[in-house]
Amino acid sequence: MLKIYGIKNCSSMKKAFDLLNTLGLSYEFHDYKKHSIDAQHVQQWLEQAGAEVILNKKGTTWRKLDEHQQRAALDNQSALIDALITHTSMIKRPILETPHGLIVGFDEEKYRHLTQ
Repeated sequence: MLKIYGIKNCSSMKKAFDLLNTLGLSYEFHDYKKHSIDAQHVQQWLEQAGAEVILNKKGTTWRKLDEHQQRAALDNQSALIDALITHTSMIKRPILETPHGLIVGFDEEKYRHLTQ
């Protein structure tokens, strides 16, 4: 089964939900706002996809961090994990766990390949 992580009120999440439903793919939704996220999941994602893929530097939450906080998160994986757990909006959305690995961010082509 697919598991999708993010927050409900996000345009990328809405696109992902709509396409998954259109494709008839069943999935479980994990809402960070309701259920947060644990360090183990974040660490696994970082190991699979890397910090540059998982960390959303374009969002306002990242930009609101001061330079020292940003540097600490970039220089130390445990500091990055703590930052991502504390500020889940800094995790790129959506993250879709599939039997073949992660799809980070909404990628219509990759979602469509899940039906093949």
